[in-house]
Amino acid sequence: MGYRLKEIREAKGMTQEELERKSGVSRQTISAIENNNEYQAKSGTLLALANALDTTVDKIFFANAV
Repeated sequence: MGYRLKEIREAKGMTQEELERKSGVSRQTISAIENNNEYQAKSGTLLALANALDTTVDKIFFANAV
């Protein structure tokens, strides 16, 4: 799950700190999502991250999304 978040964030040239500022999600939470496949993020957190990255939750967190 987290791998695609990191991949998209890095492709946009963003650090975890920049994503934190843009999304309002703490860097610690972003790191936990990127590094822990079992981390259970709330839907609002996922939406905030997707919005900050100008994409959708599906494209970040679901492998079969187009």
